[in-house]
Amino acid sequence: MFSDSRQPKGLILMRLMMFTVMMSSMSALMFNVVLPQISKEFHLTLAEVSWLSSAYTLIYAFGTVTYGKLADRFQLKSILTFGLTLFAVGSLIGLVSQTFWFALLGRCIQSAGAAAVPAVALIIPVRYFSPEKRGSALSMTAIGIALGSALAPVVSALVVSFASWRFLFLPSLLILLLLPLYRKYLEHEQKEAPRKFDWLGGSLLAVSVTLILLGATNRAWLYVVFGLAALTLFIVTIRNTTDAFIHPQLFQNKRYSIGLALSFLISGIGISLYFLTPILFSEVHQLSSNWIGFAMVPAAAASAILGRKGGKLADLKGNSYLFSAASGLLITCFALLSIFTGILPLWISFFLIFGNVGQSFLQIAMSNSISRSLPKDQIGVGMGLFSMISFIAQGIAAGVYGIIAEQGSSVHWNPLNVGTSGHLFSNIYFVLAILHVGILLLYRTQFLTVKPSISIER
Repeated sequence: MFSDSRQPKGLILMRLMMFTVMMSSMSALMFNVVLPQISKEFHLTLAEVSWLSSAYTLIYAFGTVTYGKLADRFQLKSILTFGLTLFAVGSLIGLVSQTFWFALLGRCIQSAGAAAVPAVALIIPVRYFSPEKRGSALSMTAIGIALGSALAPVVSALVVSFASWRFLFLPSLLILLLLPLYRKYLEHEQKEAPRKFDWLGGSLLAVSVTLILLGATNRAWLYVVFGLAALTLFIVTIRNTTDAFIHPQLFQNKRYSIGLALSFLISGIGISLYFLTPILFSEVHQLSSNWIGFAMVPAAAASAILGRKGGKLADLKGNSYLFSAASGLLITCFALLSIFTGILPLWISFFLIFGNVGQSFLQIAMSNSISRSLPKDQIGVGMGLFSMISFIAQGIAAGVYGIIAEQGSSVHWNPLNVGTSGHLFSNIYFVLAILHVGILLLYRTQFLTVKPSISIER
């Protein structure tokens, strides 16, 4: 049961978390803009300097489930203190770096600390808000992500126009100012005595995630094979370990397992809005990088502005209602993009608003639904795994979209398509719209609820 006295603290914590998530999201994306500049400075290829982003993503993906696992055993206050301090240390190393490898070390340490943010951001709403008020809390995380995504290219462009790219590490140090407030408002919770940590299981999961993501993003399918082999060993290990890194019982929860599968598909489809659309703008509409950045801002801004509305809809009318509304927005977005692929870029930018807002709403609905499917003692690792699955899906999907985008197409599957070019993009968006129809139907059969108030917190 939830005490009313906890929710005011929860509101303060989620406001702090919204800013923290925004800074973490900015940190993850800002370096994408300056990779060519770093490549020239250190006389490295773009593939080599891209490790500043790739390494961050790899560590971030596995780190979220690790911190989630630790949150079931240790205080959130301690976990966040460790994570934010590590994030700041990595930022400081990157700020003073004089070699590429020192900068890469800073990014890796940054990511190892920042991974605590999404894990804790999903756990605080569960522990400080009753189920019928959790949607609004989760929406604040979505707002932070949207703000970070919108501000990252702008801040990056401003910083490098006046100073060295190393100063992109500087904004992350601001998060340390929030640490005293987190320590003040995060309550002390009763925990069981720490048990033996499953280092073997954790290591196998880390290896499998790393190899699968590396294989997908670099099209090195042998890595994927070895990654799947490591994943198989991980499954065997946790089935034969008393205190497993992830207890197999978690996957016996049908609603949770289906929720993870849906989240994988949703995240994989959603990354197309951020990965494929810039390619569409560049190849079909011949826009420069600067104009592509401006074209993407309205959708990110709309997602940030309307994010809180999604949370309130979940609280008032239930997750199923929000999920249906979000799916409708995404289906509309992909259908319009498929039909009017060659239309003026201004209209494409407008269509993206439906997609970004829908994706934000969908993440809120899934976070809320999955959190309600978990018992209290599995909240940390369960939500951490949910976050990790999203990152893996995005990495794999980006690799797949990249392969497809290189193939080209002279035929179009959407009979309503009115363009004379961009048939490949029209086909992809057409398929994604159909997939979202299937996802909506599956969700409604597994998670449909009549009233949000009947949910029971276990």
